[in-house]
Amino acid sequence: MDQDAQSEPGPSNTDRTTTPQQALLEAVNIRSMSLVIIASIASVFFINWAQSVLLPLVVAVLISYALDPLVSTLDRLKFPRPLSAAIVLIALLAAIAAASIPLQREAVAVLDKIPLAINEFQRNKAKAPEQDEGLMEKAQAAAKRIEESAARDQSDKHPVHQNVTPVRVVEKPMDIQEYVLKGSPAALVLVSQFFSVLLLVYFILAVGSLYKRKVVKISGPSFGRMRKAARIMNDFHRQVRRFLFVMLLGALFVGLLTWLAFLALGVEQAMLWGVVAGVASAIPYLGPFLVLIGTGVAAMIQFNELNMAIIVAGTSLLITSIQGYLLTPWLTSQVSSLNAVAIFIGLLFWGWLWGPVGLVIATPILMIIKSLCDHVVNLRPVGELLGK
Repeated sequence: MDQDAQSEPGPSNTDRTTTPQQALLEAVNIRSMSLVIIASIASVFFINWAQSVLLPLVVAVLISYALDPLVSTLDRLKFPRPLSAAIVLIALLAAIAAASIPLQREAVAVLDKIPLAINEFQRNKAKAPEQDEGLMEKAQAAAKRIEESAARDQSDKHPVHQNVTPVRVVEKPMDIQEYVLKGSPAALVLVSQFFSVLLLVYFILAVGSLYKRKVVKISGPSFGRMRKAARIMNDFHRQVRRFLFVMLLGALFVGLLTWLAFLALGVEQAMLWGVVAGVASAIPYLGPFLVLIGTGVAAMIQFNELNMAIIVAGTSLLITSIQGYLLTPWLTSQVSSLNAVAIFIGLLFWGWLWGPVGLVIATPILMIIKSLCDHVVNLRPVGELLGK
């Protein structure tokens, strides 16, 4: 019995000492995870609430990253930094204004064709022979007969008095002036945000590396921490600049190829559609879809043939598919280590928060987050989830 009692397993000293620690560790983990979840939800609400302030700031930072090499070139030529920033911005605005003049004429030509196309469509519809009623037409006719029968029963129960003047509801025609006045506040907000972004870009370019030096100085006092902060800032700068270069190459590819393809197909205003397709290619998924619909409708208006509309829209889809599924992923893989699932989830999140602009800035924001997580030890698991 003594041997059996001695041979029976009992709780060891190790179990007695580790069990309270494990319980405490689990409690701390649950508390930490709860705090992280609450902080994440609060951050999302804050980002959405402060959209009017944060969105121009983020866009201005990205534009300043793209224009910084030009300003730095003038800076090396002994130009004052504020003057260099002003010269670059004025030259950019002048180039956009000069390029918009011929595009404006083509856009007006496209708008002039829309009323003519609508009238032509109505005439063709009036001349078209009557076809057999389909399922939807029969269902609508049956619903109309049911409504008429119900109206007759209602009039039998409540006869109309002879001396009562019937009331007729007349719909008010669309007033363009009223529509413009209703949309003017949104237009004013858009214009104010444009000038806010422009001024922010100028100030960021004018101060140069001032804030980078301040961040490095704040991260001290040890030299190792300051060097690590400088390395993180340089990584941010390099990755965002490379991504913007990839976006520029993709936009040029789509714009030039769309222009040449539409010229070969005989599509009018081919240059305008090339510019629109190139700019829209910067908005993942939504931009190519809108270009597909727009080019198909424009081809239908011009050629009045369904086959040509399908060919033109299919050509636009083929070009944007090559850029979206082959060129951009290959170039992005050379400059970033993000995986496809993380990029897609980031597009959904920032598109939900900030709309089309959020779709544009989602990938560079993810690249910055990934770089930060790779350099901070406690955040490396998050960087591992975002990486390939």
